[in-house]
Amino acid sequence: MSFFKKLKDRMFNSSSKLDAGLEAIIEEGADSAAETPVAQAPETPAAPATEPTAPAPAAPPAARAYTPPTATPPTGPEKPAKPGILDRIIGRTAEPRRALDDAMLESLEELLISADMGVETALRVTANMAEGRYGKSMSASEIKSLLAAEITRVMEPVARPMPLYPKKPQVVLVVGVNGSGKTTTIGKLASQFKAAGKSVIIAAGDTFRAAAVEQLQVWGDRAGVPVLTAPEGSDPASLAFDAMTKAEAEGTDLLLIDTAGRLQNRADLMEELAKIVRVIRKKDPDAPHNTLLVLDATTGQNALSQVETFQKLADVTGLVMTKLDGTAKGGVLVALADKFGLPIHAIGVGEQIDDLAPFDPAEFAEALTGAQL
Repeated sequence: MSFFKKLKDRMFNSSSKLDAGLEAIIEEGADSAAETPVAQAPETPAAPATEPTAPAPAAPPAARAYTPPTATPPTGPEKPAKPGILDRIIGRTAEPRRALDDAMLESLEELLISADMGVETALRVTANMAEGRYGKSMSASEIKSLLAAEITRVMEPVARPMPLYPKKPQVVLVVGVNGSGKTTTIGKLASQFKAAGKSVIIAAGDTFRAAAVEQLQVWGDRAGVPVLTAPEGSDPASLAFDAMTKAEAEGTDLLLIDTAGRLQNRADLMEELAKIVRVIRKKDPDAPHNTLLVLDATTGQNALSQVETFQKLADVTGLVMTKLDGTAKGGVLVALADKFGLPIHAIGVGEQIDDLAPFDPAEFAEALTGAQL
């Protein structure tokens, strides 16, 4: 739970776009809804008109009973035994409310699209929110809870940890575009698996970037995990093959293979990734057993095209979303779940070892919408 407290605090560090937007949508059309409770207030004082018919002796005790708590006599008749209800009627504590109509649904759709949820997902989410509730008066907190519940429903089927198999070594290929956070993610996973009692080897397959190799070596030293490297510019497929040979000989539980960041529109780089997969399968036809696609949350809807491309070349089995602390548009994760249904294994909100955690849909939805579930 501490991780998701951090998620709420840091996920949308400039303020939650959805949270503020939902408040604004309700307030924008709340005037007519707010007038109704206030109009009912005069009807309660109308009752004392019948009180003169009551027996005269009963009036003084009632007046004394209300005198101590109320210094002003005129307010005596308006103060029943349930002040909370009266406050709500008068409108002092009531939230602004608005009818869930076509105009409100259109505003909700626009807000969700602006939060990178995508057109199709936004339409589907708002349609489900309106089912059975169309025309009803809703407050901002009710809309937030409703949206959070719908997002949770969409994401629950994909919230699954990375599966572990008895096969040794279990080969985990980690792919993604430049700057997505692959190297850091591998380091965190290696440290967490090592802490769980698994033996781990890391293969520094990004042979074109010396900084990536150095970063992995730092993580390897921190976790007590060996990191296999090759000279700069070497064939990453050859390194992956050698790493599998070593892992098999030592009975290693997990082999994590880093790959160079590559843009999905560079055919030559994508073909190199396909070559790594082919070479791995010469050692083990079932490998890689997991192919994790690391996505940067700040890329927004571009993450959808990344998933499509990497799925074709590397047969992606699961997603890791990083940098949720650097964006106000976390809705892309909902769009990914809705469109592809790929397991979301973990999300990250920082650079520390505990800033990568298993994905929890309810906590994520709460942080995204500002709801109190």
